[in-house]
Amino acid sequence: MSSSLEFRGITKAFPGVLALDHVSFKANGGEVVALVGENGAGKSTLLKVLNGDYQPDEGQYLIDGEERHFKVPQEAIAAGVSIIYQERQIIPYLSVAENIFMEEIPVGNARLIDYKTLNAKAQAVIDEFKLPIHATERVKDLSVAYQQMVEIMKAYRRNPKIIAFDEPTASLSDAEIETLFQIIDSLKQKGIIILYVSHRMKEIFQITDQVVILKDGKFVEQIATKETDELEIVKKMVGRNLGDIFLSLDRNDHIGETVLEVKNLVADNVKNVSFKLHAGEVLGFAGLVGAGRTETMRAIFGADKRKSGEILMEGKPLEIAFPEDAIQHGIALCPEDRKDQGIVARRSIKDNISIAVLPSLVKNGFLDFQQEKQLAHDGVKDLNVKTPSIEKPIGELSGGNQQKVILARWLAAHPKVLILDEPTKGIDVGSKSEIYQIICNLAKQGIGIIVISSELPEVMGICDRLIVMCQGRITGELMREEATDKKVLMLAMADMLGGKAE
Repeated sequence: MSSSLEFRGITKAFPGVLALDHVSFKANGGEVVALVGENGAGKSTLLKVLNGDYQPDEGQYLIDGEERHFKVPQEAIAAGVSIIYQERQIIPYLSVAENIFMEEIPVGNARLIDYKTLNAKAQAVIDEFKLPIHATERVKDLSVAYQQMVEIMKAYRRNPKIIAFDEPTASLSDAEIETLFQIIDSLKQKGIIILYVSHRMKEIFQITDQVVILKDGKFVEQIATKETDELEIVKKMVGRNLGDIFLSLDRNDHIGETVLEVKNLVADNVKNVSFKLHAGEVLGFAGLVGAGRTETMRAIFGADKRKSGEILMEGKPLEIAFPEDAIQHGIALCPEDRKDQGIVARRSIKDNISIAVLPSLVKNGFLDFQQEKQLAHDGVKDLNVKTPSIEKPIGELSGGNQQKVILARWLAAHPKVLILDEPTKGIDVGSKSEIYQIICNLAKQGIGIIVISSELPEVMGICDRLIVMCQGRITGELMREEATDKKVLMLAMADMLGGKAE
């Protein structure tokens, strides 16, 4: 008999927020069930209720027809429930085997760890998953994808009934994602219930059997994946069609003179790159993984070493050796890895906004706290950051609101050039539309904006002009009106096709 999971009227409220409002649905063993919805729809809260991190205010959940009530995550684990979070729950300096059997390390007669038994048991699990890693390897030496596999194996060896994945592919390459999907399929074949949280529609239609749609903490619909499509899901999530997002943007119609010029830039994975950016322009950079887009921007910003080439601001050469130099010259960068490089998760929204301009807030050797608070309040208001207080830790915000805070930080520095690397990564459709309009509003202020995105509809829909890269070099340039999927992809694969990008 396969396992079953049922939520009945789950309700969870926090001060000022009804996170879950009588949510009910069912999932069966051998199914992959997607949980979709905008940030704040209640997906993560529901997983934390199931995991015992949160206690529901109303409602119940049943596993195999039996009502359960986990007070702590350890109780959920013991009952066969495992959550694989986006932030990895591993100890990097321990071995793969030690991580997999963390709670059940075999001990010999002398009360010492029995490494022979430990490694043999772990290797048996690894071999079952057909992974090219060894039990004795330290986890820190593995790729991000294989570190995630270690977490999955740790959950699997507990004989789980339910495994939930929360945005599991956010940091993975296409090849690594394919490996993950093969593992998920093998878990599905063993009759395990898979809950899958993702903003990536392509993935949902690739691996899931059912889709559960949540909106504002409420259950909207449960539907078989094969009986719906992306447009229908998005409309039920946000109340409008996907294409309307770009059509409704209030864009800048007055693009100015050249503000930034890059000549013959050479750096690691960057080969003789040259381009111009105009004031008020949104310039997109497209390409496949490894094309060199991020490396180009990091070299411009001084985060990576530039081997040769010139960077000019309004016609004047710049000397940029470190990010501080770029900031002083009016260049700001919002990095791709928001959690590790963009925010200080445990510090407040106020601290995260003011961090880039602290020297300007010092008077007579002391920080002007009132000015710092006003700066934060203005940023929160101008960019519509959803938070009860500027003192709230930024790590507790949704991805979309974290990104708005990062934008508020750099806007406080009054940049001439703003570089956005994957600005909507891990952000729901509704928040994406807000970010897009913010970008257009900044362009209207005369800021030159560079957008790197791996989502082709996004980079084609938001940008005025598009530069395409392949293997470290620029292979073409398109205006928004002439850009098509085929043209961009041919340019993105130009070097792989022998230079044929017609």
